[in-house]
Amino acid sequence: MLSRRIFLGATAAATAAAQASNRVNIACIGMGRQGMAVIMDLLARPDVQIVAVCDCNRQSKDYAEYSPDALVNAARKLLGPGHENWGEDLRSPGSVMLTSTFKTSLGAAGRDPAQRLVNAYYAARAGKDKYRGCNAYADFRELLAKERDVDAVYVATPDHWHAPISIAAMKAGKHVLCQKPMAHSVGEARRMADVARETKVATAVTVNNPSSASTRRIKQWIASGAIGAVREVHNWSGRPFWPQGVGRPEGSPKAPEGLDWDLWVGPAPEQPFHSAYLPFVWRGWCDFGCGSFGDMGCYSFAGIFEILGLEPPVQLESSGSEPFAETYPKASIVHLDFATPGGPVGLHWYDGGLKPVRPAGLAPEQDRLFNRGGEGILYVGTKGLIAAGFNGQNPRLYPAQPAPTAEAADVENVISQWIEACKGGESGPARFETQAPVTEAFLLGCLAQRFPGERMQWDAAAKRLTGPEAARALIDPPWRGKWVA
Repeated sequence: MLSRRIFLGATAAATAAAQASNRVNIACIGMGRQGMAVIMDLLARPDVQIVAVCDCNRQSKDYAEYSPDALVNAARKLLGPGHENWGEDLRSPGSVMLTSTFKTSLGAAGRDPAQRLVNAYYAARAGKDKYRGCNAYADFRELLAKERDVDAVYVATPDHWHAPISIAAMKAGKHVLCQKPMAHSVGEARRMADVARETKVATAVTVNNPSSASTRRIKQWIASGAIGAVREVHNWSGRPFWPQGVGRPEGSPKAPEGLDWDLWVGPAPEQPFHSAYLPFVWRGWCDFGCGSFGDMGCYSFAGIFEILGLEPPVQLESSGSEPFAETYPKASIVHLDFATPGGPVGLHWYDGGLKPVRPAGLAPEQDRLFNRGGEGILYVGTKGLIAAGFNGQNPRLYPAQPAPTAEAADVENVISQWIEACKGGESGPARFETQAPVTEAFLLGCLAQRFPGERMQWDAAAKRLTGPEAARALIDPPWRGKWVA
Protein backbone atom coordinates (compact mmCIF):
# COMPACT_ATOMS: atom_id res chain seq x y z
CA MET A 1 0.00 0.00 0.00
CA LEU A 2 1.13 3.59 -0.66
CA SER A 3 2.41 5.50 2.31
CA ARG A 4 0.55 8.67 3.26
CA ARG A 5 3.55 10.81 2.24
CA ILE A 6 3.80 9.20 -1.21
CA PHE A 7 0.05 9.45 -1.68
CA LEU A 8 -0.05 13.13 -0.75
CA GLY A 9 2.97 13.86 -2.92
CA ALA A 10 1.37 12.14 -5.90
CA THR A 11 -1.89 13.97 -5.30
CA ALA A 12 -0.12 17.34 -5.12
CA ALA A 13 1.79 16.58 -8.31
CA ALA A 14 -1.41 15.57 -10.09
CA THR A 15 -3.14 18.72 -8.90
CA ALA A 16 -0.24 20.90 -10.08
CA ALA A 17 -0.27 19.15 -13.45
CA ALA A 18 -4.02 19.68 -13.79
CA GLN A 19 -3.65 23.36 -12.90
CA ALA A 20 -0.83 23.78 -15.41
CA SER A 21 -2.89 22.15 -18.17
CA ASN A 22 -5.73 24.55 -17.40
CA ARG A 23 -3.46 27.61 -17.34
CA VAL A 24 -3.49 30.19 -20.15
CA ASN A 25 -0.04 31.41 -21.22
CA ILE A 26 -0.37 35.08 -22.19
CA ALA A 27 1.93 37.55 -23.92
CA CYS A 28 1.18 41.25 -23.34
CA ILE A 29 1.84 43.69 -26.19
CA GLY A 30 1.84 47.40 -25.41
CA MET A 31 3.18 48.21 -21.95
CA GLY A 32 1.94 51.73 -21.40
CA ARG A 33 -0.21 52.80 -18.45
CA GLN A 34 -3.21 50.69 -19.44
CA GLY A 35 -1.05 47.72 -20.33
CA MET A 36 0.65 47.86 -16.93
CA ALA A 37 -2.68 48.13 -15.11
CA VAL A 38 -4.23 45.12 -16.84
CA ILE A 39 -1.08 43.01 -16.56
CA MET A 40 -1.43 43.35 -12.78
CA ASP A 41 -4.99 42.03 -13.05
CA LEU A 42 -3.77 39.10 -15.14
CA LEU A 43 -0.87 38.30 -12.79
CA ALA A 44 -3.25 37.96 -9.85
CA ARG A 45 -5.23 35.22 -11.63
CA PRO A 46 -4.04 31.70 -10.75
CA ASP A 47 -5.09 30.30 -14.14
CA VAL A 48 -2.90 32.76 -16.08
CA GLN A 49 0.85 32.77 -16.70
CA ILE A 50 2.47 35.86 -18.24
CA VAL A 51 5.32 34.51 -20.38
CA ALA A 52 6.32 37.57 -22.45
CA VAL A 53 5.90 41.32 -22.72
CA CYS A 54 6.44 43.59 -25.71
CA ASP A 55 6.76 47.30 -26.35
CA CYS A 56 8.75 49.37 -28.84
CA ASN A 57 9.67 51.65 -25.91
CA ARG A 58 12.19 50.20 -23.48
CA GLN A 59 11.29 52.51 -20.59
CA SER A 60 10.35 56.09 -19.83
CA LYS A 61 8.70 58.08 -17.05
CA ASP A 62 6.25 60.15 -19.08
CA TYR A 63 3.10 57.99 -18.93
CA ALA A 64 -0.07 59.53 -17.48
CA GLU A 65 -1.07 57.63 -14.33
CA TYR A 66 -3.79 59.93 -12.90
CA SER A 67 -2.54 59.95 -9.27
CA PRO A 68 0.98 60.20 -7.79
CA ASP A 69 2.94 56.93 -7.98
CA ALA A 70 -0.24 55.05 -8.91
CA LEU A 71 1.60 52.38 -10.94
CA VAL A 72 4.37 51.75 -8.42
CA ASN A 73 1.93 51.65 -5.50
CA ALA A 74 -0.33 49.20 -7.33
CA ALA A 75 2.68 47.00 -8.13
CA ARG A 76 3.82 47.00 -4.50
CA LYS A 77 0.34 46.05 -3.32
CA LEU A 78 0.26 43.19 -5.83
CA LEU A 79 3.70 41.92 -4.81
CA GLY A 80 2.75 41.92 -1.14
CA PRO A 81 4.69 42.12 2.14
CA GLY A 82 8.40 42.63 1.79
CA HIS A 83 8.03 44.70 -1.36
CA GLU A 84 7.13 48.03 0.20
CA ASN A 85 10.17 49.64 -1.46
CA TRP A 86 10.04 47.74 -4.75
CA GLY A 87 10.63 49.85 -7.87
CA GLU A 88 11.94 52.89 -6.06
CA ASP A 89 13.65 53.96 -9.29
CA LEU A 90 10.29 53.78 -11.09
CA ARG A 91 8.57 56.37 -8.91
CA SER A 92 6.93 59.40 -10.49
CA PRO A 93 9.15 62.32 -11.55
CA GLY A 94 6.26 64.73 -10.99
CA SER A 95 3.17 65.91 -12.84
CA VAL A 96 2.26 67.81 -15.99
CA MET A 97 -0.63 69.94 -17.27
CA LEU A 98 -1.81 68.13 -20.41
CA THR A 99 -4.35 70.87 -21.10
CA SER A 100 -5.23 74.11 -19.34
CA THR A 101 -7.63 72.17 -17.09
CA PHE A 102 -6.18 68.65 -16.75
CA LYS A 103 -3.18 67.85 -14.59
CA THR A 104 -1.83 64.32 -14.27
CA SER A 105 0.96 62.54 -12.47
CA LEU A 106 3.60 60.87 -14.63
CA GLY A 107 4.80 57.31 -14.13
CA ALA A 108 7.18 54.72 -15.57
CA ALA A 109 6.17 52.12 -18.13
CA GLY A 110 7.61 50.24 -21.09
CA ARG A 111 8.83 46.68 -21.67
CA ASP A 112 11.59 46.76 -19.02
CA PRO A 113 9.35 47.80 -16.08
CA ALA A 114 6.74 45.29 -17.22
CA GLN A 115 9.27 42.45 -17.36
CA ARG A 116 10.65 43.41 -13.95
CA LEU A 117 7.18 43.35 -12.42
CA VAL A 118 6.24 39.98 -13.91
CA ASN A 119 9.47 38.34 -12.79
CA ALA A 120 9.24 39.92 -9.33
CA TYR A 121 5.67 38.67 -8.90
CA TYR A 122 6.39 35.08 -9.85
CA ALA A 123 9.53 35.07 -7.71
CA ALA A 124 7.56 36.35 -4.71
CA ARG A 125 4.81 33.80 -5.26
CA ALA A 126 7.35 30.97 -5.40
CA GLY A 127 9.29 32.29 -2.39
CA LYS A 128 12.43 32.80 -4.47
CA ASP A 129 14.81 35.69 -4.93
CA LYS A 130 14.71 35.58 -8.72
CA TYR A 131 12.54 34.42 -11.58
CA ARG A 132 13.49 34.75 -15.24
CA GLY A 133 10.54 33.19 -17.03
CA CYS A 134 9.21 36.34 -18.71
CA ASN A 135 10.88 37.43 -21.96
CA ALA A 136 10.78 40.98 -23.31
CA TYR A 137 10.56 42.05 -26.95
CA ALA A 138 10.54 45.33 -28.87
CA ASP A 139 8.74 43.88 -31.94
CA PHE A 140 5.54 41.82 -31.68
CA ARG A 141 6.48 39.88 -34.82
CA GLU A 142 9.58 38.50 -33.12
CA LEU A 143 7.48 37.58 -30.09
CA LEU A 144 4.94 35.67 -32.18
CA ALA A 145 7.73 33.87 -34.05
CA LYS A 146 9.71 32.81 -30.97
CA GLU A 147 7.18 32.29 -28.17
CA ARG A 148 5.74 28.95 -29.26
CA ASP A 149 4.02 28.24 -25.94
CA VAL A 150 1.90 31.41 -25.99
CA ASP A 151 -1.82 30.60 -25.98
CA ALA A 152 -3.13 34.16 -26.06
CA VAL A 153 -2.11 37.80 -26.38
CA TYR A 154 -3.35 40.98 -24.77
CA VAL A 155 -3.04 44.01 -27.09
CA ALA A 156 -2.76 47.38 -25.32
CA THR A 157 -1.00 49.51 -27.94
CA PRO A 158 -2.22 52.85 -29.34
CA ASP A 159 -5.35 52.42 -31.46
CA HIS A 160 -3.67 52.35 -34.88
CA TRP A 161 -1.84 49.12 -33.98
CA HIS A 162 -4.86 47.17 -32.63
CA ALA A 163 -5.91 45.59 -35.91
CA PRO A 164 -2.50 44.65 -37.38
CA ILE A 165 -1.34 42.97 -34.17
CA SER A 166 -4.67 41.30 -33.40
CA ILE A 167 -4.98 39.90 -36.92
CA ALA A 168 -1.39 38.62 -36.90
CA ALA A 169 -1.96 36.94 -33.54
CA MET A 170 -5.23 35.33 -34.60
CA LYS A 171 -3.64 34.01 -37.79
CA ALA A 172 -0.91 32.52 -35.59
CA GLY A 173 -3.62 30.67 -33.67
CA LYS A 174 -3.56 32.87 -30.57
CA HIS A 175 -6.59 34.01 -28.59
CA VAL A 176 -6.78 37.81 -28.44
CA LEU A 177 -7.91 40.32 -25.81
CA CYS A 178 -7.79 43.80 -27.36
CA GLN A 179 -7.95 47.13 -25.60
CA LYS A 180 -10.75 49.47 -26.61
CA PRO A 181 -11.49 50.82 -29.13
CA MET A 182 -11.38 47.60 -31.12
CA ALA A 183 -10.06 49.20 -34.31
CA HIS A 184 -8.96 52.46 -35.92
CA SER A 185 -11.14 52.25 -39.05
CA VAL A 186 -14.36 50.59 -40.21
CA GLY A 187 -12.43 48.34 -42.58
CA GLU A 188 -10.14 47.16 -39.79
CA ALA A 189 -13.06 46.31 -37.51
CA ARG A 190 -14.65 44.20 -40.22
CA ARG A 191 -11.41 42.36 -41.02
CA MET A 192 -10.81 41.62 -37.34
CA ALA A 193 -14.28 40.08 -37.08
CA ASP A 194 -13.76 38.08 -40.28
CA VAL A 195 -10.44 36.65 -39.10
CA ALA A 196 -11.96 35.79 -35.71
CA ARG A 197 -14.69 33.80 -37.48
CA GLU A 198 -12.15 32.04 -39.69
CA THR A 199 -9.67 31.13 -36.96
CA LYS A 200 -12.29 30.41 -34.26
CA VAL A 201 -9.98 31.70 -31.51
CA ALA A 202 -11.41 33.38 -28.39
CA THR A 203 -11.53 37.16 -28.74
CA ALA A 204 -12.76 40.08 -26.66
CA VAL A 205 -12.65 43.87 -26.46
CA THR A 206 -12.17 45.33 -22.98
CA VAL A 207 -15.74 46.63 -22.58
CA ASN A 208 -17.95 45.34 -19.77
CA ASN A 209 -21.17 47.14 -20.73
CA PRO A 210 -22.74 44.38 -22.87
CA SER A 211 -23.12 42.13 -19.82
CA SER A 212 -23.30 44.64 -16.98
CA ALA A 213 -26.20 44.64 -14.52
CA SER A 214 -27.12 48.22 -15.51
CA THR A 215 -27.29 47.35 -19.21
CA ARG A 216 -29.49 44.33 -18.56
CA ARG A 217 -31.75 46.35 -16.24
CA ILE A 218 -32.30 49.14 -18.79
CA LYS A 219 -32.88 46.57 -21.53
CA GLN A 220 -35.57 44.91 -19.41
CA TRP A 221 -37.25 48.24 -18.66
CA ILE A 222 -37.38 49.26 -22.31
CA ALA A 223 -38.56 45.81 -23.43
CA SER A 224 -41.39 46.02 -20.88
CA GLY A 225 -42.63 49.26 -22.47
CA ALA A 226 -41.81 51.42 -19.44
CA ILE A 227 -40.92 54.46 -21.59
CA GLY A 228 -42.64 53.45 -24.82
CA ALA A 229 -40.75 53.22 -28.10
CA VAL A 230 -37.24 54.73 -27.87
CA ARG A 231 -36.82 57.49 -30.42
CA GLU A 232 -33.69 59.30 -29.16
CA VAL A 233 -30.58 58.55 -27.17
CA HIS A 234 -28.34 61.33 -25.82
CA ASN A 235 -24.86 60.39 -24.59
CA TRP A 236 -22.24 62.86 -23.32
CA SER A 237 -18.65 62.69 -22.12
CA GLY A 238 -16.36 65.16 -20.37
CA ARG A 239 -13.43 64.04 -22.49
CA PRO A 240 -10.98 64.94 -23.93
CA PHE A 241 -8.43 65.19 -21.14
CA TRP A 242 -5.66 65.46 -23.75
CA PRO A 243 -5.03 68.12 -26.43
CA GLN A 244 -7.42 68.14 -29.40
CA GLY A 245 -8.16 70.89 -31.87
CA VAL A 246 -4.47 71.67 -32.40
CA GLY A 247 -2.21 71.83 -35.44
CA ARG A 248 0.87 69.80 -36.30
CA PRO A 249 3.80 70.51 -33.95
CA GLU A 250 6.84 72.32 -35.30
CA GLY A 251 10.31 70.83 -35.49
CA SER A 252 11.53 67.23 -35.46
CA PRO A 253 13.59 66.53 -32.34
CA LYS A 254 15.49 63.27 -31.99
CA ALA A 255 13.52 60.35 -30.60
CA PRO A 256 14.58 59.39 -27.07
CA GLU A 257 16.97 56.49 -26.60
CA GLY A 258 15.14 53.21 -26.18
CA LEU A 259 12.16 54.17 -28.37
CA ASP A 260 11.84 52.67 -31.86
CA TRP A 261 9.89 55.54 -33.39
CA ASP A 262 9.47 53.94 -36.80
CA LEU A 263 7.94 50.88 -35.15
CA TRP A 264 5.72 53.05 -32.94
CA VAL A 265 4.31 54.82 -36.04
CA GLY A 266 3.97 51.43 -37.73
CA PRO A 267 1.03 51.29 -40.18
CA ALA A 268 0.22 55.01 -39.84
CA PRO A 269 1.57 57.58 -42.31
CA GLU A 270 5.28 58.24 -41.86
CA GLN A 271 6.20 61.39 -39.96
CA PRO A 272 9.05 62.71 -37.81
CA PHE A 273 9.15 62.14 -34.08
CA HIS A 274 7.66 64.70 -31.70
CA SER A 275 6.70 64.42 -28.04
CA ALA A 276 3.31 65.95 -28.92
CA TYR A 277 2.28 62.49 -30.15
CA LEU A 278 3.07 60.24 -27.20
CA PRO A 279 2.47 58.74 -24.76
CA PHE A 280 -1.23 59.08 -23.80
CA VAL A 281 -1.77 62.21 -25.91
CA TRP A 282 -1.79 60.16 -29.14
CA ARG A 283 -5.55 59.75 -28.54
CA GLY A 284 -6.26 63.19 -29.98
CA TRP A 285 -4.31 62.63 -33.23
CA CYS A 286 -6.31 61.20 -36.12
CA ASP A 287 -3.42 59.06 -37.39
CA PHE A 288 -3.01 57.24 -34.08
CA GLY A 289 -6.17 57.54 -31.96
CA CYS A 290 -9.93 57.94 -32.21
CA GLY A 291 -10.35 61.06 -30.07
CA SER A 292 -12.71 61.35 -27.14
CA PHE A 293 -15.54 59.67 -29.07
CA GLY A 294 -13.48 56.54 -29.76
CA ASP A 295 -11.99 56.55 -26.29
CA MET A 296 -15.37 56.60 -24.51
CA GLY A 297 -18.02 55.78 -27.11
CA CYS A 298 -16.69 52.22 -27.27
CA TYR A 299 -17.99 51.73 -23.70
CA SER A 300 -21.39 53.37 -23.93
CA PHE A 301 -22.19 52.21 -27.46
CA ALA A 302 -21.53 48.60 -26.47
CA GLY A 303 -24.36 48.98 -23.94
CA ILE A 304 -26.65 50.95 -26.26
CA PHE A 305 -26.35 48.34 -29.03
CA GLU A 306 -27.08 45.53 -26.59
CA ILE A 307 -30.12 47.37 -25.20
CA LEU A 308 -31.67 48.49 -28.50
CA GLY A 309 -30.41 45.79 -30.86
CA LEU A 310 -28.96 48.35 -33.28
CA GLU A 311 -27.09 47.86 -36.54
CA PRO A 312 -24.66 50.47 -37.97
CA PRO A 313 -26.20 53.91 -38.65
CA VAL A 314 -27.66 55.01 -41.98
CA GLN A 315 -26.80 58.71 -41.67
CA LEU A 316 -24.17 60.79 -39.86
CA GLU A 317 -23.54 64.48 -39.29
CA SER A 318 -21.61 66.64 -36.82
CA SER A 319 -21.01 70.17 -35.65
CA GLY A 320 -18.22 71.35 -33.42
CA SER A 321 -15.38 73.67 -32.60
CA GLU A 322 -12.83 74.85 -35.14
CA PRO A 323 -11.72 71.85 -37.26
CA PHE A 324 -8.08 70.85 -37.64
CA ALA A 325 -6.82 68.43 -40.27
CA GLU A 326 -4.83 66.15 -37.99
CA THR A 327 -6.62 66.25 -34.64
CA TYR A 328 -10.19 65.76 -33.48
CA PRO A 329 -12.16 68.85 -32.37
CA LYS A 330 -12.03 70.14 -28.81
CA ALA A 331 -15.81 69.86 -28.59
CA SER A 332 -18.48 68.47 -30.86
CA ILE A 333 -22.00 67.10 -31.27
CA VAL A 334 -22.47 64.08 -33.55
CA HIS A 335 -25.84 62.89 -34.85
CA LEU A 336 -26.21 59.26 -35.94
CA ASP A 337 -29.49 58.03 -37.39
CA PHE A 338 -30.45 54.36 -37.13
CA ALA A 339 -33.16 52.38 -38.88
CA THR A 340 -34.78 49.74 -36.63
CA PRO A 341 -37.82 47.46 -37.03
CA GLY A 342 -39.60 49.62 -34.44
CA GLY A 343 -38.90 52.88 -36.26
CA PRO A 344 -36.05 55.41 -36.55
CA VAL A 345 -33.73 56.11 -33.62
CA GLY A 346 -31.52 59.19 -33.37
CA LEU A 347 -28.35 58.86 -31.30
CA HIS A 348 -26.69 62.13 -30.30
CA TRP A 349 -23.12 62.26 -28.95
CA TYR A 350 -21.67 65.26 -27.06
CA ASP A 351 -18.09 65.81 -25.85
CA GLY A 352 -15.73 68.57 -24.78
CA GLY A 353 -18.18 69.88 -22.18
CA LEU A 354 -21.23 70.03 -24.45
CA LYS A 355 -24.46 68.40 -23.23
CA PRO A 356 -28.11 68.00 -24.23
CA VAL A 357 -30.86 70.10 -22.65
CA ARG A 358 -31.34 69.09 -19.02
CA PRO A 359 -34.76 67.43 -18.59
CA ALA A 360 -37.07 68.92 -15.98
CA GLY A 361 -37.76 67.00 -12.78
CA LEU A 362 -34.56 64.99 -12.45
CA ALA A 363 -33.87 63.37 -9.10
CA PRO A 364 -31.40 65.53 -7.11
CA GLU A 365 -28.66 62.91 -7.31
CA GLN A 366 -28.94 62.87 -11.11
CA ASP A 367 -28.61 66.61 -11.55
CA ARG A 368 -24.85 66.11 -11.29
CA LEU A 369 -24.90 64.31 -14.66
CA PHE A 370 -25.40 67.75 -16.22
CA ASN A 371 -23.05 69.69 -13.98
CA ARG A 372 -19.52 70.63 -15.01
CA GLY A 373 -17.57 67.45 -15.70
CA GLY A 374 -20.72 65.33 -15.57
CA GLU A 375 -21.24 62.45 -17.99
CA GLY A 376 -24.43 60.57 -18.70
CA ILE A 377 -26.98 59.01 -21.01
CA LEU A 378 -30.69 59.58 -21.73
CA TYR A 379 -33.03 57.11 -23.42
CA VAL A 380 -36.01 59.15 -24.63
CA GLY A 381 -39.19 57.21 -25.42
CA THR A 382 -42.70 58.06 -26.52
CA LYS A 383 -43.97 57.73 -22.91
CA GLY A 384 -41.01 58.83 -20.78
CA LEU A 385 -37.26 58.62 -20.40
CA ILE A 386 -34.45 56.86 -18.56
CA ALA A 387 -31.53 58.90 -17.20
CA ALA A 388 -28.33 57.20 -16.07
CA GLY A 389 -24.60 57.60 -15.67
CA PHE A 390 -22.41 57.46 -18.77
CA ASN A 391 -22.29 53.65 -18.84
CA GLY A 392 -25.91 53.25 -17.74
CA GLN A 393 -25.14 53.04 -14.04
CA ASN A 394 -27.80 54.04 -11.48
CA PRO A 395 -30.66 54.40 -14.00
CA ARG A 396 -33.90 56.20 -13.06
CA LEU A 397 -37.28 56.11 -14.80
CA TYR A 398 -39.24 59.32 -15.57
CA PRO A 399 -42.05 59.79 -14.86
CA ALA A 400 -41.28 57.95 -11.65
CA GLN A 401 -42.78 54.50 -11.40
CA PRO A 402 -42.03 51.20 -9.68
CA ALA A 403 -39.26 49.27 -11.46
CA PRO A 404 -41.11 47.02 -13.93
CA THR A 405 -38.63 44.15 -13.58
CA ALA A 406 -36.49 42.54 -10.92
CA GLU A 407 -33.03 43.88 -10.16
CA ALA A 408 -30.35 42.40 -12.43
CA ALA A 409 -27.26 40.84 -10.87
CA ASP A 410 -23.68 41.53 -11.86
CA VAL A 411 -21.80 38.97 -13.94
CA GLU A 412 -18.12 38.26 -14.50
CA ASN A 413 -16.13 41.01 -16.19
CA VAL A 414 -14.91 40.73 -19.77
CA ILE A 415 -11.40 39.54 -18.87
CA SER A 416 -12.79 36.65 -16.85
CA GLN A 417 -15.17 35.76 -19.67
CA TRP A 418 -12.33 35.83 -22.20
CA ILE A 419 -10.02 33.64 -20.11
CA GLU A 420 -12.76 31.02 -19.76
CA ALA A 421 -13.29 31.16 -23.53
CA CYS A 422 -9.55 30.62 -24.03
CA LYS A 423 -9.96 27.40 -22.03
CA GLY A 424 -12.83 26.21 -24.21
CA GLY A 425 -15.75 27.95 -22.56
CA GLU A 426 -18.42 30.03 -24.23
CA SER A 427 -17.38 33.38 -25.73
CA GLY A 428 -18.96 36.47 -24.20
CA PRO A 429 -20.77 39.40 -25.84
CA ALA A 430 -17.55 41.44 -26.12
CA ARG A 431 -16.07 39.17 -28.83
CA PHE A 432 -14.85 40.75 -32.07
CA GLU A 433 -17.75 39.49 -34.18
CA THR A 434 -20.28 41.18 -31.87
CA GLN A 435 -18.34 44.38 -31.27
CA ALA A 436 -17.44 45.04 -34.94
CA PRO A 437 -20.83 46.69 -35.75
CA VAL A 438 -20.63 48.70 -32.50
CA THR A 439 -17.13 49.84 -33.41
CA GLU A 440 -18.28 50.69 -36.92
CA ALA A 441 -20.96 52.99 -35.52
CA PHE A 442 -18.77 55.14 -33.28
CA LEU A 443 -15.93 55.18 -35.83
CA LEU A 444 -18.39 56.64 -38.32
CA GLY A 445 -19.10 59.23 -35.64
CA CYS A 446 -15.36 59.93 -35.36
CA LEU A 447 -15.26 60.33 -39.13
CA ALA A 448 -18.18 62.79 -39.02
CA GLN A 449 -16.26 64.89 -36.48
CA ARG A 450 -13.60 65.51 -39.12
CA PHE A 451 -16.14 66.88 -41.63
CA PRO A 452 -18.50 69.15 -39.65
CA GLY A 453 -21.65 70.19 -41.46
CA GLU A 454 -21.50 67.33 -43.98
CA ARG A 455 -24.57 65.09 -43.86
CA MET A 456 -23.43 61.68 -45.10
CA GLN A 457 -25.37 58.50 -45.85
CA TRP A 458 -23.93 55.09 -44.94
CA ASP A 459 -24.83 51.87 -46.74
CA ALA A 460 -23.38 49.22 -44.44
CA ALA A 461 -24.11 46.29 -46.76
CA ALA A 462 -22.29 47.93 -49.68
CA LYS A 463 -19.73 49.62 -47.39
CA ARG A 464 -20.49 52.84 -49.24
CA LEU A 465 -20.45 56.40 -47.87
CA THR A 466 -21.77 59.52 -49.57
CA GLY A 467 -19.98 62.78 -49.01
CA PRO A 468 -16.52 64.21 -49.69
CA GLU A 469 -13.94 61.94 -51.31
CA ALA A 470 -11.61 62.62 -48.36
CA ALA A 471 -14.25 61.19 -46.00
CA ARG A 472 -14.81 58.09 -48.14
CA ALA A 473 -11.07 57.42 -48.13
CA LEU A 474 -11.13 57.09 -44.34
CA ILE A 475 -13.48 54.09 -44.31
CA ASP A 476 -10.58 51.73 -44.95
CA PRO A 477 -7.29 53.63 -45.39
CA PRO A 478 -4.28 51.48 -46.36
CA TRP A 479 -1.56 50.63 -43.88
CA ARG A 480 1.94 51.89 -44.52
CA GLY A 481 3.31 49.23 -46.85
CA LYS A 482 6.30 48.00 -44.88
CA TRP A 483 4.07 46.98 -41.96
CA VAL A 484 1.61 44.91 -43.95
CA ALA A 485 2.27 41.18 -43.52
